[in-house]
Amino acid sequence: MNQIRKPAVAGQFYPSNPAKLKQLIESFSSKAKEQTEAKGCLLPHAGYVYSGRVASNVVSGIKIKENIIVLGPNHTGLGKQFSLMRQGVWETPLGNSAINTKLADALIKKCPLLEEDISAHLTEHSIEVELPILQYYKNDFSFVPIVISQAQLVDYRRIGYDIASVISEEKLQANTLIIASSDMTHYEEARIARDKDTLAIDALLELDEEKLWGLIHKFDISMCGYAPAIIMLAAAKKLGAKKGRLVKYQTSGDVTGDYSSVVGYAGIIVT
Repeated sequence: MNQIRKPAVAGQFYPSNPAKLKQLIESFSSKAKEQTEAKGCLLPHAGYVYSGRVASNVVSGIKIKENIIVLGPNHTGLGKQFSLMRQGVWETPLGNSAINTKLADALIKKCPLLEEDISAHLTEHSIEVELPILQYYKNDFSFVPIVISQAQLVDYRRIGYDIASVISEEKLQANTLIIASSDMTHYEEARIARDKDTLAIDALLELDEEKLWGLIHKFDISMCGYAPAIIMLAAAKKLGAKKGRLVKYQTSGDVTGDYSSVVGYAGIIVT
């Protein structure tokens, strides 16, 4: 029997009422006339009132593929170091999205660092909050959720390279999107947050995961999903990605008016 992963943060990070949820996403952006063919992207994962516009601006402007790999950081501390949920469906107020078990199994077989684990996923919000926005723009995708904990650059690169190898070997290059879920600097004054985030964003736009790793540690940039971002960059480059584009950056202060302690949000497309 397939595992049904129930929403953990509906009614908190985004509305639990389907009509209100659709209305909120609709208010963020209208669908672009032409969608970019992206290999990967970076999406924020905060409450929609704070970061939903950034995420929606990215998703509405790319071609959402049939297969999606979503990499999120582990905020709960639960589960394996690199936790992949390989079967079942994720429920949201907008419907169910199925896990692509065939792709999940291929990833586990190819990448020894990835382990099947459900516990890391049950209450983790970093992947869940991306799904309703994806569902709003495309309702017939399947995905593989992977929760990433702290490790070394070599491990993140290895996972990225193995993901790219599976996508190539399965001939899924044309219809697979890799999403890294991450917010940027946490709880610093807006000017400082923007300066730090600019450094990280520039490394992301250069598709330079080693530079991003170095900046995160040198300047103590509290980008919670830098590891998923590194994996996404490593995989996308192996699949032929050449450039990144910043779609939108804002902070929580742009919503609350309080710039004394903000969280940053960046939306980036990798092509």
